[in-house]
Amino acid sequence: MLTLPSSLYDQMVAHCLTGLPEEACGLLGGDPVSGHVYRCYPTENLAASAKLYTVDPREHLRADRDAEGAGLSIIGVFHSHTHTDAYPSPTDVAQAPDPGWHYVLVSLADIQPVVRSYRIVEGVISEEPVCVPGR
Repeated sequence: MLTLPSSLYDQMVAHCLTGLPEEACGLLGGDPVSGHVYRCYPTENLAASAKLYTVDPREHLRADRDAEGAGLSIIGVFHSHTHTDAYPSPTDVAQAPDPGWHYVLVSLADIQPVVRSYRIVEGVISEEPVCVPGR
């Protein structure tokens, strides 16, 4: 399960909406054991595309250092799907760098954003619950 405080959930969704018409992306800092997110790191999409995303490596390094300094780890990545469901595309699966990460998708295809999280291990996609306390 991935647990996102309401404020970080809102920050993530807002970053995705701001990125339109392109996909937006970012990293999540937290506890790899509990799946609790404590930091959201919106990043630039270097691909500048409505169909692909690439997290800026310099921003990834800064996020990694900040998380480590707070006793956390980068436990996942998020990105938006501007016109499709919140489900990993074949490209998303091929780019999944870490089997321990949470892969969060924010679909902007409908009026209300839809947020879903997955684990991707050796090409196998498994959905996991997203808990936003207070919602």
